Amino acid sequence: MQILKKTLALAVAATALTAAVPAFADDVKLGILGDLTGPIESLAPPIVAGAQLAFDHVNAQGGVLDGAQIVSVVGDSACDPSVAGPAADKLVNTDQVTAMVGAFCTGATIGAATAAGIPGNVVQISPSASAPALTTLDDNDLVYRTTPSDAFQGVKMAELLLSKGIKDVALTYVNNDYGKGLADVFEETFEAGGGTVSANAAHEDGKADYRAELGQLAGGGAENLVILAYASGSGQTILRQAVETGNFITYIGGDGMVGDDLLTGIDAASVEGFIATRAGAYAGESADLYKKLAEEAGQDPNATYAPQAYDAAFLLALAVEKNGSADREGLSAALREVASAPGEKILPGEWEKAKALIAEGKDIDYDGAGGPVDFDEAGDVDGVIVELAVEGGQFVEKGAIE
Repeated sequence: MQILKKTLALAVAATALTAAVPAFADDVKLGILGDLTGPIESLAPPIVAGAQLAFDHVNAQGGVLDGAQIVSVVGDSACDPSVAGPAADKLVNTDQVTAMVGAFCTGATIGAATAAGIPGNVVQISPSASAPALTTLDDNDLVYRTTPSDAFQGVKMAELLLSKGIKDVALTYVNNDYGKGLADVFEETFEAGGGTVSANAAHEDGKADYRAELGQLAGGGAENLVILAYASGSGQTILRQAVETGNFITYIGGDGMVGDDLLTGIDAASVEGFIATRAGAYAGESADLYKKLAEEAGQDPNATYAPQAYDAAFLLALAVEKNGSADREGLSAALREVASAPGEKILPGEWEKAKALIAEGKDIDYDGAGGPVDFDEAGDVDGVIVELAVEGGQFVEKGAIE
């Protein structure tokens, strides 16, 4: 946790420094709207770092357009739509970014888009907003994501538990787009497969005491508790208090629970085997190359949503290059062209190759750190959901859920 706090402090300091030093006229500003504070603050620093790594690779290989450097401007959306709106407004209308990576939470992503991104004709790519609600957003083809929808994660989580012989669960979820969207899909799939959700309770984030909710959940008789919330918010509090009550044996969480803060103040032995799911990467050349690049930069290539953040940032740079200018107009169409077939494959870090092909008028097709990034009509992508487990006090990835 101390390392993450230090990383966050460095990110904020770097942002302040960027704001203090005027960019050159030909620099291209791209925003990173991250949930640096709030219930996923322990997940945010590696995601920001993943996006910045992509920009660093572009800048080190000649920059965009006619040698312009990418200048990243970081904002904090706090996993809160009411905070995300003003933060996005600053990036769009004051900082005048061409496009944005983010936000990270679904509610913040939608809040940023509706308040400033869509009115400003600004393309956003979220690396981690996973709620199904994003699919149906009326966004003028401006809002994308590089992680699969929870319409997929919820199915895979249910199938995973059923394959392990877990047939009866109590379910609680944070009462927002993310929590409800994931919970609804999970419950439907789990029950269709023969499972039983003995108790189902929404909860509000930010409370100090969830013992009443836990009593309701335990009343259903299940010894398996599914918590769909955040590692730095209600998820951690509920897990800690559930362990204290002793009413449950097995704990399960979604991607929002996979953070260093989750196990703070909890006896690791009591949650050994905690089951979690999150978006992962396809096995292959692109994922292997990203892992190498991330490790060379001193980053953890397995950090939650860091690969997807790299892809979002690299894609924005490719779209700017394809569009031929730092203008917002036309960027969405350019993004679709560089992300999908047909075209010559571009892998993470291959900026010089991509730039040369674009200059020659040739099509390119980016295969990212998380795998192919073929956006559908709604700006969604397919993907891989992986299983993780707590072993020896830390999360260990167990592999893709087939």
